[in-house]
Order: sequence, then C-alpha cells, then structure tokens
Amino acid sequence: MNFDINLIRFGFSLLLIMASVYLSPFPQKPFLSGFIGLFLATAIIFFEVRIRKASLKTLIGGAFGSILGIIGASLIGFLVSVQDAIPPHIKAYATLLLMLFMAYVGLIVGAIKGDYINLSIFGGLLRSDSTAKTQNLILDTSVIIDGRVADIAETGFLGGQLIIPQFMLRELQQVADSADSAKRNRGRRGLDILQRIQKNHNLDVSVSDVDFPDIREVDHKLIELAKQINGKIVTNDFNLNKVAQLRGVQVLNINELANALKPVVLPGETMKVFILKEGKEYNQGVAYLDDGTMVVVDNARRMINKNIEISVTSVLQTTAGKMIFGKYMDERSNPPNAPSTPTGVSVSQPTSQTSPQPASATSSKQSLV
Repeated sequence: MNFDINLIRFGFSLLLIMASVYLSPFPQKPFLSGFIGLFLATAIIFFEVRIRKASLKTLIGGAFGSILGIIGASLIGFLVSVQDAIPPHIKAYATLLLMLFMAYVGLIVGAIKGDYINLSIFGGLLRSDSTAKTQNLILDTSVIIDGRVADIAETGFLGGQLIIPQFMLRELQQVADSADSAKRNRGRRGLDILQRIQKNHNLDVSVSDVDFPDIREVDHKLIELAKQINGKIVTNDFNLNKVAQLRGVQVLNINELANALKPVVLPGETMKVFILKEGKEYNQGVAYLDDGTMVVVDNARRMINKNIEISVTSVLQTTAGKMIFGKYMDERSNPPNAPSTPTGVSVSQPTSQTSPQPASATSSKQSLV
C-alpha cells in the first residue's frame, strides 16, 4: 500500500511541475516555473503527511473554523471594497491579507478546540473499524510516579494513544517542588518516568490541553476528560478506580494487572521459600516471593534466615493481593516410634489377686485394734 501511495505522490508532483512549466507564471523562465511547481508539490505532500496523523475531531474542527474564518473575511472584505477613498491596489491587498489571516486563525482555533466535538451526533456515519482498534489511555499521577506503566507500555500491552493531561503535569510539578523531601522525590521520579515514555518512539504519546476550570479536583478532571474523548484511565488509585466505574468510565488498574500475573499456586504443592521474619501467631514464619506475595508458614519460627521446603495448605485472595499459607514438615516434629519388643521374650506382670488398699483404710483398721 505504501508503494501505491508513493506512486500517487510522484504522479501528482510530476503533473504539478508540468502544469507550472506549461502555464509559465514567469514567461521566458521555464526552469523557475518548474521549480515553483516542485516546491508547491513538496509543501502539499508534507502537509498531507502531517494531516494524516491528526484525529478526526481535529480535522473537523479545523475545517469548520477555516470556513467560518473565510466567511467572516468575505463579509469584512465587502465592507472594505465599497469604500471609494481607498485605492484599488490597497483594497485588493487588504482583502487578500484579511482572507489569509481569518482562514489561518479559524483553522488553528478550530483544530485546538476540536476535542470538544461530540461525534455521537453523527450516528454511525463517521464510525469505522479503524476507530474501534485505537483507544485513548489517560495516565494518572499515581501510575506515573509508580513507574511500572513505562515497562508495560514498552512491552506493547498498552495499545493505543497515551494521553498526558496538562493539568496533571501541573500537579506533578507541584509535587516535585514540594518542601517535603519524600514528596519531592516522588514528583521527580514521575517526571523522569514521563521523559522516558516520551523518548520511546514506538509509543504514541500526546499532551492534552483540555482543562475544566470549574472543577478543582484532578481526579474529577480525569473522569470528565475520559468521558469527553471516550478514553480509559490508567491508574493504581483505589478510590479513583471506584469513582470512575460509578461514573461509567473504564479503568485499567496496574495493581490488578500485577495480581493477575502472579504465579498460580494450588494447595498440596511444594515450594522453596526463604523465611524472613517471625509471624504473628505462635511458631509461624513469614516469607515473600519475588513478586511480593506474602507466604505464612506454620512450624517455621526457628527457621528464620533459612531456605526451607514447605507444603502449600491454602491460598487467600484479598483486595491487597494474594496470601499463601503453608506448613513446614520438620522431622523432629513427628513423634518417635515406640521400641519394639524382642521376639520370644515375655514381660512379667504383677499377679496379685487383691489390689493394694488405700492408706486411709489401713490407718482405720489400726485404730480399731
């Protein structure tokens, strides 16, 4: 397909050069006319390549704004043309300059404000299969500071356009400039992660200038932006996750993804762990897997700072993550076997017919004698 497009571009350039030489805007200078045709063809092709990357809302907004600008320039130009005191050449120049100015301003303003256009009013007229394949992913401040989103995006699992709102950048800048050293380090880490994402040429990253001055909280702004552009919020904030779902906005939670990727362990399996510390209950030890999963082991209190093999007894899935419970089968915990009696040797037992009397009964008999 790229070959066909390049062939069309080459044919268009050749046709424009031949038309410029034939029409010859500069008589007696065919080479200059051909050069002007080549320059115009290159500029048009460059504009076509850049405009293909723009969204449908940007194109509609730019076209609508330029049309309004041209209409406004025509009306103002008509008022200028009826003035007899202005020389004709100044009228023509002023009309052309006004036309270009209004068309340019309308194009730029319409393209910037094109995100406010709601394509649902067109029904299925402007919907295609290609729009369903692309999705807008809005990054939250918490997920940027967390940093794992950069690794996930580089692997290609976050398909679509990564959108960084301008108001979120301002919040991240305020965190980076905080007087608290912990907050300042978190903010600077978030800025480093953003720089890493933007330097990756395989990712489609854009900064959105859309803002909602009437809304003060950043989380509510993210929800409104997601509803406006029909996007998804990428976050690991539990509260934002719940509020966005109540507002009908889809959320991609990094913590849920991390929990889903943890290895599956079934009861009865054996595994090797490193006992790190003592547990809360009696004779318990606590270990952690490489992904941070907590493992609680019975009978492992004295095995701290040692690698042992345990048997999994149960797995508990909580909102904070997954917990594994196991048991350490120590050989010393099993009761020793009772010694066996040699064959052919009998053990004598007392054979008295009467049982010994209690001391109280003996003393009573002595008193009677």
